[in-house]
Amino acid sequence: MIRLKKADFTDCEEIHRMQVEAFTELLEKYRDYDTSPACETLDIIRYKIQNSDYYFITNNTEKVGVIRIINRDDTCRISPMFILPKYQNKGYAQTALIAAEKLYPHIKHWVLDTIKQENKLFHLYTKVGYKPNGREENIKDGMTIIFLEKRATPAGDT
Repeated sequence: MIRLKKADFTDCEEIHRMQVEAFTELLEKYRDYDTSPACETLDIIRYKIQNSDYYFITNNTEKVGVIRIINRDDTCRISPMFILPKYQNKGYAQTALIAAEKLYPHIKHWVLDTIKQENKLFHLYTKVGYKPNGREENIKDGMTIIFLEKRATPAGDT
């Protein structure tokens, strides 16, 4: 069963190791050394954990990934979310996204971004209700970041 387990400052090294492992394939494919989470230092993770919420995505007791949620006023931003390569394509990311939204029931606006050329990732996010908001950022030839958002419908609205 997929659950989210809150991480704390003592988990920074493990989060960093997992993040590098999860994003190395995309780093090698796109060679985006300026923006890839695989290039973030441990110090960056330490800074971010003080200003946002990190959760381990667990399957029973096994840590299969991580999701970071930045909660600002009425909006939450997911950046990053990842599943370790050996656990991908099992539905864990989709379940984690839904679980994250349940942790913040008062939030009606969710945002994230992904690599537009990664159809699997784009499909994941649209499958759980995220839609392109019209903003795109060209990182380099063959790599564009697309921004997506999801607006929750208030209870009782149709």
